[in-house]
Amino acid sequence: MTSHVVIEADGGSRGNPGPAGYGAVVKDAETGDVLAERKESLGVVTNNVAEYNGLLAGLAAAAELGASTVDVRMDSKLVVEQMSGRWKIKHPDMQPLAERAKELAAGFSRVRYEWIPRAQNSHADRLANEAMDAATGRPAAGRPGTAARAAAVTGATADPTGTAADLAATSAGATGATTAPATKPKLPTRQPDRAAVAWTGAKGTPTRLLLLRHGQTEMSALRRYSGRGDVPLTELGRAQAAAAAKRLAATEGLVVDGEAVPIIASPLTRTKQTAQAVADALGGRVETHPGLIETDFGEWEGLTFAEAADRDPELHRAWLGDPSVPPPGGESFDVVHRRVRKARDELIAEHGGRTLVLVSHVTPIKTLLRMGLDAGPQLLFRLHLDLAALSIVEFYPDGNASVRLVNDTSHLA
Repeated sequence: MTSHVVIEADGGSRGNPGPAGYGAVVKDAETGDVLAERKESLGVVTNNVAEYNGLLAGLAAAAELGASTVDVRMDSKLVVEQMSGRWKIKHPDMQPLAERAKELAAGFSRVRYEWIPRAQNSHADRLANEAMDAATGRPAAGRPGTAARAAAVTGATADPTGTAADLAATSAGATGATTAPATKPKLPTRQPDRAAVAWTGAKGTPTRLLLLRHGQTEMSALRRYSGRGDVPLTELGRAQAAAAAKRLAATEGLVVDGEAVPIIASPLTRTKQTAQAVADALGGRVETHPGLIETDFGEWEGLTFAEAADRDPELHRAWLGDPSVPPPGGESFDVVHRRVRKARDELIAEHGGRTLVLVSHVTPIKTLLRMGLDAGPQLLFRLHLDLAALSIVEFYPDGNASVRLVNDTSHLA
């Protein structure tokens, strides 16, 4: 009898809802030896129902083995957070499954739930796909890995070395340090807007980015350069964030099967506070990405436009006309552009074909809109973005893009 075991479980649905199945494997925590495997087709259900069934099968198998201590590892953030008690279980299909899982868990001396990246859950994922193959009655390729999804949206060749997968997992927070881990894209992708496709010739399902600027801070109220300085929202800023969150909560398609779309923020306090208001409204969780941070204004941090121009008149004038020129000790707009493009590519590689809420700052948001418009750097100086304003840009897998909304503040009226 093994007292300490590890359960790895997964589930999936081809269609969400569609032909579904789960897989679970129980391993010896000390040796890693496989002690039990479970897989089963479920008929037509959703991804989340299949994932919960994978957990139930793993817990039942661990009980049959006489385990007393259990570590559950899954790449479903929904199941892990709900079973850990950090997320409410609102969906009626999930509630009885969660209750049954709690009953099974009560039979062990300790059960610990841990999110793991999908790449580390390959055994259970394989079993789940075998069950889904049986449910559909034919072999299938299964759900693509991170590198394959990156290739699908960039047109590149899938990375055989796994570098793309490692990069996407690290950027999205798989390190477990200050960012919340990313999940695999298990929500159903949206169908492309036929009108947009007809006008642009774009092909495939785009990744839609809802770009929300943070609310007011003391620095923004005084119109001072505010880059890496970590200032919180003012009372008005918190009200603006709440209004934006209410607007997004009423937006169709941001919560599917009880799971919110990814909400990803710059790592600074003002954006995290704004993003948390959105997460609270949607029932989601905030992740952070360092690529979404504001420009480093160096020695101009905290100065007004006029003060910076008086302090360094020639440099400030050159900075306004040349995106390769950085502020003293700071970051040029060319550097910001490359950083934001890299962040965009990483997010699309991980979440291609989905809707994401990105909470960021003026320059990164303008940069993403500039990419969508295929415009030059002067757009940075000619486009105005208000505090807590919402913009929307879509990036298609064939390289096309569509800017759908710019600087909407109707929710603040």
